[in-house]
Amino acid sequence: MLKIWGRANSINVQKVLWVADEIGIPYTRVDIGGPFGGNREPAYLALNPNGLVPTIEDDGVVLWESNSIARYLAASRNSPLVPADPKLRAEAERWMDWQLTSLGGMTPIFWGLIRTPAEKRDPAAIEAARVQVAGAWAILDAHLKGRDFVAGPALTVGDIPVGCMAYRWFNLAIDRPDLPHLRAWYDRLTTRPAYRKHVMPPMT
Repeated sequence: MLKIWGRANSINVQKVLWVADEIGIPYTRVDIGGPFGGNREPAYLALNPNGLVPTIEDDGVVLWESNSIARYLAASRNSPLVPADPKLRAEAERWMDWQLTSLGGMTPIFWGLIRTPAEKRDPAAIEAARVQVAGAWAILDAHLKGRDFVAGPALTVGDIPVGCMAYRWFNLAIDRPDLPHLRAWYDRLTTRPAYRKHVMPPMT
């Protein structure tokens, strides 16, 4: 059975849990990292030398890096989350890479507003990150015009990383520009049970 190491409130773990439940893969999960600790123990570092989450073990395959895990799980189960058409697959995977390179500003916003006491926050840094990320979301908004999902009419692995970030974008206490195509896409994601279960619990 698939084993997932990582705490459920980690956005990177949420990507993996969403994919697993979206496909219907049975799994066990072990709380590790953050308040649970254990991620610097030798046994865990032997699996993931970075000491980060998530890590998976699947029939002898040990893998870390959340986007790579999402690709692997979907492809290894022949899931439609990985399009058979190489052009569509490249489109989906492009947005996974874009999440890594363009939405990094979500991290200081989230940490600043959720995991930092109010008296220790840096409002200027949070605002600078908000402006940067708003510009990135505008790029995806333009792309989504006429599309239900990032690679076309169906959900793919491309929606997973950006979809996890979108929940935070739409639910943090920040100003947001009107991006109607992005909002419509996000609203479609919120109808999916696996998204609601793993991505939409209160942020901690």
